[in-house]
Amino acid sequence: MAKLFRAAIMGPPGSGKGTISKRIAQNFGLQYLSSGHFLREGIAANTEAGLLVKSYVERGLLVPDHIMTGLMLPRLEQLTSHSWLLDGFPRTSGQALALNAVCQMDLVISLNIPFETLRERLSDRWIHPASGRVYNMGFNPPCVQGRDDISGEPLIQHDDDKPEALLARLRHYKDVAKPVIDLYKSLGILHQFSGTDTNRIWPHINSLLSTKIHTPPLTACQPPMH
Repeated sequence: MAKLFRAAIMGPPGSGKGTISKRIAQNFGLQYLSSGHFLREGIAANTEAGLLVKSYVERGLLVPDHIMTGLMLPRLEQLTSHSWLLDGFPRTSGQALALNAVCQMDLVISLNIPFETLRERLSDRWIHPASGRVYNMGFNPPCVQGRDDISGEPLIQHDDDKPEALLARLRHYKDVAKPVIDLYKSLGILHQFSGTDTNRIWPHINSLLSTKIHTPPLTACQPPMH
Protein backbone atom coordinates (compact mmCIF):
# COMPACT_ATOMS: atom_id res chain seq x y z
CA MET A 1 0.00 0.00 0.00
CA ALA A 2 1.37 3.44 -0.92
CA LYS A 3 2.29 5.67 1.96
CA LEU A 4 -0.04 8.64 2.26
CA PHE A 5 1.11 12.07 3.35
CA ARG A 6 -1.24 15.00 3.91
CA ALA A 7 0.12 18.51 4.39
CA ALA A 8 -0.89 22.16 4.16
CA ILE A 9 1.04 25.37 3.66
CA MET A 10 0.12 28.74 5.18
CA GLY A 11 1.50 32.22 4.71
CA PRO A 12 0.47 35.82 4.04
CA PRO A 13 0.03 37.21 0.51
CA GLY A 14 3.42 37.36 -1.20
CA SER A 15 5.08 34.86 1.13
CA GLY A 16 6.11 32.50 -1.67
CA LYS A 17 3.56 29.76 -0.93
CA GLY A 18 2.99 29.03 -4.60
CA THR A 19 6.69 28.69 -5.43
CA ILE A 20 7.40 26.45 -2.45
CA SER A 21 4.25 24.39 -3.04
CA LYS A 22 5.30 23.59 -6.61
CA ARG A 23 8.75 22.52 -5.43
CA ILE A 24 7.25 20.27 -2.77
CA ALA A 25 4.85 18.69 -5.28
CA GLN A 26 7.64 18.11 -7.80
CA ASN A 27 10.28 16.79 -5.35
CA PHE A 28 8.04 14.63 -3.19
CA GLY A 29 5.25 13.58 -5.54
CA LEU A 30 2.46 15.28 -3.60
CA GLN A 31 -0.66 16.38 -5.46
CA TYR A 32 -0.85 20.18 -5.23
CA LEU A 33 -4.36 21.35 -4.33
CA SER A 34 -4.88 25.10 -4.53
CA SER A 35 -8.19 26.41 -3.21
CA GLY A 36 -7.78 29.43 -5.50
CA HIS A 37 -7.62 27.12 -8.52
CA PHE A 38 -10.82 25.34 -7.50
CA LEU A 39 -12.57 28.68 -6.90
CA ARG A 40 -11.57 29.98 -10.35
CA GLU A 41 -12.58 26.66 -11.91
CA GLY A 42 -16.06 26.90 -10.38
CA ILE A 43 -16.47 30.52 -11.47
CA ALA A 44 -15.36 29.75 -15.04
CA ALA A 45 -17.74 26.78 -15.27
CA ASN A 46 -20.68 28.89 -14.03
CA THR A 47 -21.68 26.19 -11.55
CA GLU A 48 -24.14 27.06 -8.80
CA ALA A 49 -21.29 27.10 -6.28
CA GLY A 50 -19.13 29.05 -8.70
CA LEU A 51 -21.72 31.79 -9.14
CA LEU A 52 -22.07 32.02 -5.37
CA VAL A 53 -18.29 32.29 -4.96
CA LYS A 54 -18.20 34.96 -7.69
CA SER A 55 -20.72 37.07 -5.80
CA TYR A 56 -18.35 37.22 -2.82
CA VAL A 57 -15.16 37.68 -4.82
CA GLU A 58 -16.60 40.57 -6.86
CA ARG A 59 -17.47 42.37 -3.64
CA GLY A 60 -14.00 41.80 -2.22
CA LEU A 61 -15.35 39.56 0.53
CA LEU A 62 -13.92 36.33 1.92
CA VAL A 63 -15.79 33.23 0.80
CA PRO A 64 -17.69 31.92 3.89
CA ASP A 65 -16.50 28.78 5.66
CA HIS A 66 -19.49 26.64 4.72
CA ILE A 67 -18.95 27.33 1.02
CA MET A 68 -15.21 26.66 1.21
CA THR A 69 -15.62 23.41 3.14
CA GLY A 70 -18.42 22.34 0.79
CA LEU A 71 -16.06 22.93 -2.12
CA MET A 72 -12.88 21.38 -0.70
CA LEU A 73 -13.84 18.47 1.54
CA PRO A 74 -15.65 16.34 -1.09
CA ARG A 75 -12.58 16.61 -3.33
CA LEU A 76 -10.29 15.48 -0.52
CA GLU A 77 -12.56 12.57 0.37
CA GLN A 78 -12.19 11.33 -3.21
CA LEU A 79 -8.38 11.31 -2.98
CA THR A 80 -8.19 8.26 -0.76
CA SER A 81 -5.04 6.94 -2.41
CA HIS A 82 -3.18 10.21 -2.99
CA SER A 83 -0.71 12.21 -0.95
CA TRP A 84 -1.40 15.92 -1.22
CA LEU A 85 -0.45 19.47 -0.25
CA LEU A 86 -3.14 22.07 0.42
CA ASP A 87 -2.59 25.75 -0.37
CA GLY A 88 -5.21 28.31 0.69
CA PHE A 89 -7.24 25.87 2.78
CA PRO A 90 -7.86 25.77 5.67
CA ARG A 91 -7.78 29.54 6.04
CA THR A 92 -9.89 29.91 9.20
CA SER A 93 -10.29 27.96 12.43
CA GLY A 94 -13.74 26.81 11.27
CA GLN A 95 -12.27 25.37 8.07
CA ALA A 96 -9.42 23.72 10.01
CA LEU A 97 -11.83 22.04 12.44
CA ALA A 98 -13.99 20.80 9.54
CA LEU A 99 -10.89 19.37 7.83
CA ASN A 100 -9.72 17.67 11.04
CA ALA A 101 -13.11 16.00 11.36
CA VAL A 102 -12.65 14.11 8.09
CA CYS A 103 -8.90 13.76 7.60
CA GLN A 104 -5.76 13.26 9.66
CA MET A 105 -3.10 15.82 8.78
CA ASP A 106 0.62 15.04 8.85
CA LEU A 107 2.26 18.42 8.62
CA VAL A 108 1.46 22.13 8.36
CA ILE A 109 4.07 24.60 7.11
CA SER A 110 3.74 28.26 8.12
CA LEU A 111 5.82 30.94 6.38
CA ASN A 112 6.81 34.05 8.37
CA ILE A 113 8.05 36.77 6.03
CA PRO A 114 8.90 40.35 7.16
CA PHE A 115 6.42 43.05 6.19
CA GLU A 116 8.95 45.03 4.16
CA THR A 117 9.75 41.96 2.03
CA LEU A 118 6.04 41.33 1.43
CA ARG A 119 5.49 44.98 0.52
CA GLU A 120 8.30 44.90 -2.05
CA ARG A 121 7.11 41.62 -3.58
CA LEU A 122 3.44 42.61 -3.84
CA SER A 123 4.09 46.07 -5.24
CA ASP A 124 5.78 44.32 -8.20
CA ARG A 125 3.19 41.54 -8.52
CA TRP A 126 0.92 41.23 -11.58
CA ILE A 127 -1.63 38.47 -12.15
CA HIS A 128 -3.37 36.77 -15.05
CA PRO A 129 -6.96 36.74 -13.67
CA ALA A 130 -8.29 33.72 -15.57
CA SER A 131 -5.53 31.28 -14.56
CA GLY A 132 -4.11 32.84 -11.39
CA ARG A 133 -0.58 32.86 -12.88
CA VAL A 134 1.57 35.32 -10.97
CA TYR A 135 4.44 37.43 -12.29
CA ASN A 136 6.90 39.61 -10.40
CA MET A 137 8.48 42.46 -12.32
CA GLY A 138 11.61 42.17 -10.19
CA PHE A 139 12.50 38.49 -10.53
CA ASN A 140 9.84 36.72 -12.64
CA PRO A 141 8.65 39.16 -15.34
CA PRO A 142 6.48 38.11 -18.30
CA CYS A 143 8.15 37.70 -21.70
CA VAL A 144 6.06 40.60 -23.02
CA GLN A 145 5.45 43.41 -20.55
CA GLY A 146 1.87 43.44 -19.30
CA ARG A 147 0.91 40.19 -21.06
CA ASP A 148 0.49 36.60 -19.85
CA ASP A 149 3.15 34.26 -21.32
CA ILE A 150 0.69 31.52 -22.29
CA SER A 151 -2.51 33.28 -23.34
CA GLY A 152 -1.15 36.70 -24.26
CA GLU A 153 -4.02 38.27 -22.29
CA PRO A 154 -3.50 41.42 -20.21
CA LEU A 155 -2.14 41.18 -16.66
CA ILE A 156 -3.64 43.15 -13.79
CA GLN A 157 -2.50 44.37 -10.42
CA HIS A 158 -4.99 43.86 -7.62
CA ASP A 159 -5.95 46.96 -5.70
CA ASP A 160 -5.23 45.11 -2.45
CA ASP A 161 -1.64 44.45 -3.61
CA LYS A 162 -1.00 48.19 -3.72
CA PRO A 163 0.94 49.60 -0.76
CA GLU A 164 -1.94 51.60 0.71
CA ALA A 165 -4.09 48.49 1.12
CA LEU A 166 -1.35 46.00 2.00
CA LEU A 167 -0.96 46.74 5.71
CA ALA A 168 -4.67 46.19 6.42
CA ARG A 169 -4.62 43.02 4.34
CA LEU A 170 -1.66 41.58 6.26
CA ARG A 171 -3.19 42.48 9.62
CA HIS A 172 -6.36 40.67 8.61
CA TYR A 173 -4.36 37.60 7.60
CA LYS A 174 -2.62 37.52 11.00
CA ASP A 175 -5.94 37.82 12.85
CA VAL A 176 -7.54 34.99 10.87
CA ALA A 177 -4.47 32.74 10.73
CA LYS A 178 -3.51 32.91 14.41
CA PRO A 179 -6.15 30.46 15.72
CA VAL A 180 -5.38 28.07 12.83
CA ILE A 181 -1.66 28.21 13.63
CA ASP A 182 -2.40 27.74 17.35
CA LEU A 183 -4.57 24.69 16.58
CA TYR A 184 -1.90 22.94 14.51
CA LYS A 185 0.77 23.90 17.04
CA SER A 186 -1.30 22.20 19.76
CA LEU A 187 -1.49 19.08 17.57
CA GLY A 188 2.29 19.04 17.23
CA ILE A 189 2.32 19.20 13.42
CA LEU A 190 3.12 22.89 12.82
CA HIS A 191 6.55 23.86 11.47
CA GLN A 192 7.30 27.57 11.01
CA PHE A 193 9.95 29.01 8.70
CA SER A 194 11.16 32.62 8.66
CA GLY A 195 13.23 34.58 6.16
CA THR A 196 13.28 37.04 3.29
CA ASP A 197 14.47 34.75 0.49
CA THR A 198 12.42 31.79 -0.75
CA ASN A 199 15.55 30.06 -2.06
CA ARG A 200 17.10 30.17 1.42
CA ILE A 201 13.95 28.94 3.16
CA TRP A 202 13.44 26.08 0.72
CA PRO A 203 16.42 23.87 1.78
CA HIS A 204 15.10 23.81 5.36
CA ILE A 205 11.62 22.78 4.18
CA ASN A 206 13.13 20.22 1.83
CA SER A 207 15.18 18.75 4.69
CA LEU A 208 12.14 18.56 6.99
CA LEU A 209 10.01 16.81 4.38
CA SER A 210 12.81 14.36 3.62
CA THR A 211 12.59 13.16 7.23
CA LYS A 212 8.78 13.23 7.43
CA ILE A 213 7.67 11.82 4.10
CA HIS A 214 8.61 8.22 4.92
CA THR A 215 6.20 7.83 7.83
CA PRO A 216 3.82 4.82 8.04
CA PRO A 217 0.65 5.05 5.91
CA LEU A 218 -2.09 7.27 7.27
CA THR A 219 -5.74 6.33 7.41
CA ALA A 220 -7.50 7.71 4.34
CA CYS A 221 -9.88 10.62 4.69
CA GLN A 222 -13.28 9.47 5.86
CA PRO A 223 -16.69 11.11 5.36
CA PRO A 224 -17.87 12.94 8.49
CA MET A 225 -20.25 11.22 10.85
CA HIS A 226 -23.84 12.48 10.70
